[in-house]
Amino acid sequence: MPTAPVPTRPELIEHLIRTRIAGDVATPRENNLAHYRELANGNPYYWLGLELGDRWTDEQDVLAVMAERCGVDEDPGHRHGQDTIDADLTADGLDRAATLLRKAAAGRRRVLVATGHPGGLLDVHARTAAALAAAGCDMVAVPLGLTADEGVVAQLAGVAMYERGASLWHTHSPRPMAEILDALERAGEAPPELVVADHGWAGCAAQYGIDTIGYADCNDPALFLGEAEGTLSVCVPLDDHVENPRFYEPMTAYLLDAAGLG
Repeated sequence: MPTAPVPTRPELIEHLIRTRIAGDVATPRENNLAHYRELANGNPYYWLGLELGDRWTDEQDVLAVMAERCGVDEDPGHRHGQDTIDADLTADGLDRAATLLRKAAAGRRRVLVATGHPGGLLDVHARTAAALAAAGCDMVAVPLGLTADEGVVAQLAGVAMYERGASLWHTHSPRPMAEILDALERAGEAPPELVVADHGWAGCAAQYGIDTIGYADCNDPALFLGEAEGTLSVCVPLDDHVENPRFYEPMTAYLLDAAGLG
């Protein structure tokens, strides 16, 4: 871990590579390509709540965007083995995300934070939610009693998550976010003006027309395509479940400091 509470950009990049949040990541090349193919074949599970239509039916086009925006190997002939995330692109994404967080704090905007990856990114999101709340943002309270995908939409530490069988679950589904947004409308409550999320939570919010910051792994191409098309505001590339969730702490400190929320 960096010795300073807030790493410099070079220190952050070194940390991202050393902990495999970026650089040579654990997600294998064959898994990445399989997911790109599924998305291109129209499998909605891999669209993460976005409506991609017939615009991405060639997996090579998907690969080209992922090489540009995530930093995977651009060679279509590389079919197996190691793949990568460009740590500079991760830092760039954090800087863009920080700009939106700073604007949200300055305007005391209405914000919803959510995660489909509680095992890896919960603390990142919880610290972000706490910082925004401390800055005076209007944090969305998730209505009680919402269900989706045979589970419950819960909110803990200011973060919306999917609960099933008294456990927090990893999910790619957009349904929990859709349930929240639809419930807010039914209750006559204002929708969020900014969503900070990942997986289908981020894709769904962006598809609803909300400014959205989404974290995404190199095997989750939909959010990168959403950013390329302008539907998703910011996509931050990273391995979303590394060996120790504490490895994300310097990254979170960098993000919040850049947003003026440290």
